[in-house]
Amino acid sequence: MRIAIIPARFGSKRIKKKNIKLFYSKPMIIWLIERLKKSNFFDKIFVSSDSNKILNIVKKKSYIFTIKRPQSLSGDQIGIQPVISHAIQKIKKIDNPQHICCIYPCNPFLNIDDLKKSFKAFRNNEKKFLFSVAQYTHPVERAIKLRKDFSTSSFFKKNFNKRTQDLKKSYYDAGQFCWGVTKLWEGKKNIHNLGTGFEIPSWRVVDIDTIDDWKRAELLFKILNK
Repeated sequence: MRIAIIPARFGSKRIKKKNIKLFYSKPMIIWLIERLKKSNFFDKIFVSSDSNKILNIVKKKSYIFTIKRPQSLSGDQIGIQPVISHAIQKIKKIDNPQHICCIYPCNPFLNIDDLKKSFKAFRNNEKKFLFSVAQYTHPVERAIKLRKDFSTSSFFKKNFNKRTQDLKKSYYDAGQFCWGVTKLWEGKKNIHNLGTGFEIPSWRVVDIDTIDDWKRAELLFKILNK
């Protein structure tokens, strides 16, 4: 049984209520769940939230199942695994979840083909998580510090004179989705330490954490949906 779980916390320090903030006339999370429903890729779609306001918004979509998350799993220091594990325990009361995909709510660029291809790759090794990654556009080894007085220095001085093409490629968690079987989600292994990456083209990855990110997402969304 293929299940999608969307963990939608109410609190957000840098963008207030970003998961339900209007994005081109719809709450951000609605873009995601409508795309998932249209794909018919999942047997069921669940939204886990600490907020009745979020749950009431998504309940308007009759195909969405909701899970109320306890306040103990709602802080910004709480990792994603205990949140998904809690949701699985609730789902087990009515279903037998096998393949669970955690899909992040602030996610207007999710590509269904990525989900399908990543699931196929995941089935080849279900002993590990599989999550979306994107390549840094510039080597992190050449990163610089910018102090309060705007003076600069290199984080890694030994790499200052190296050519970028001589440095290894580096990647980051693209924050779109993560596949895992029930046993993995209920375990204590860290996703990034027990995982494989599924690469997403960096041009269609926007990790929306700040107002600048939100504006960038609006511009890209407008271009892609012309």
